[in-house]
Amino acid sequence: MGEIQEVQLQIRAKVEEEKEAKLAVNNRNNLTLTDQPTTDNRSRNYWRWIRLGIYALFVICGQAAATLLGRQYYDKGGNSNWLATLVQLAGFPILLPYYCCINISTPFVQLQRKIKIKPPNSFFILASVYVGLGIITAADCFLYSIGLRYLPVSTYSIICASQLAFNSFFSFFFNKQTFTPYIINSLVLLTISSALLVFQNDSENKKGVLSKQKYAIGFICTVGASAGYGFQLSLTQLAFTKVIKRETFRAVLDMIIYTAFVASCAILVGLFVSREWMGLNREMEAYQLGKVSYVMNLVWTAICWQIFSIGSVGLISETSSLFSNAISVVGLPVVPVLAVVFFRDKMHGLKVIAMVLAIWGFFSFLYQNYLDDYCKSKSNNGEAKQPLQAPSTGS
Repeated sequence: MGEIQEVQLQIRAKVEEEKEAKLAVNNRNNLTLTDQPTTDNRSRNYWRWIRLGIYALFVICGQAAATLLGRQYYDKGGNSNWLATLVQLAGFPILLPYYCCINISTPFVQLQRKIKIKPPNSFFILASVYVGLGIITAADCFLYSIGLRYLPVSTYSIICASQLAFNSFFSFFFNKQTFTPYIINSLVLLTISSALLVFQNDSENKKGVLSKQKYAIGFICTVGASAGYGFQLSLTQLAFTKVIKRETFRAVLDMIIYTAFVASCAILVGLFVSREWMGLNREMEAYQLGKVSYVMNLVWTAICWQIFSIGSVGLISETSSLFSNAISVVGLPVVPVLAVVFFRDKMHGLKVIAMVLAIWGFFSFLYQNYLDDYCKSKSNNGEAKQPLQAPSTGS
């Protein structure tokens, strides 16, 4: 009997050891499964913030450079509103080599998120989206060109800041945008930073006092363009979420190229119907800086606006149209500051205050996006850390 009991004890000990070993293996597997999503989430957030930084830099630098080049075009003898509008849109062919040669068909963001690619919509629906946005873009850019021609740069920048309010209004209805205290604080600061520029002297107006009629035309056109731009950004975000349903760089380039192509065709029709093209040769001959500078001004204006478009549409696909517009407004006070260097304008204290408020508003908006990402990652980690239970087996 003693030997039998000893054998039974040994068997029980071996069974307990096997159970403990299996339990240790299961615990290690659970730790590996719960740690992996955390690492993936951190990696995704890291690369996302890098993309946001690059897109924001494209928006600020592209907008500032293009606005200054547009002002130089009018100041040095340019008179064609249709040509000034065309260069804002016709630079999209510089993206075609990258679009065709680089393999960007793999949905990088979606691979990171490990979700299935949603089936694309029909050609007719996508074409309707691109045509509609292209026509709105063409009208919007034409109004901006008239405003930049007839208004001083400071006044132009002030009115352009109203696009943030228009975008907030349209985003509330089309994109279900929620307003947190940080977003409201950012909107107020960004609007005030540009509105402060109205109190400075309009030293950018080098051609003398504008007539009341031209000033009124420029004011109305710029306000209309700001409203149209806010409307366009909200529709672009709606198109990404409801129609395109992809957040890849390929989708961003599709939106830029097809929309710019439609808008360029519309502006070309206006250029030939208005017969302004017949005076372009004389305009180039009379340009104060010479023919080469005339051509280079148009070429680099087109390139800068394409850089701006990449950043703007990229921010819309990554975050929201309101965030993209906020970054755009950050760049508005930069224009008068750069005018000090390139156009020898005087630097006023209000410009410095406007820059500080713009940066403050920008970081307020940035902090709200950081909080949103933190809450999402925290909720994802909470779901991932739930223990995986093995199916129970009957004894």
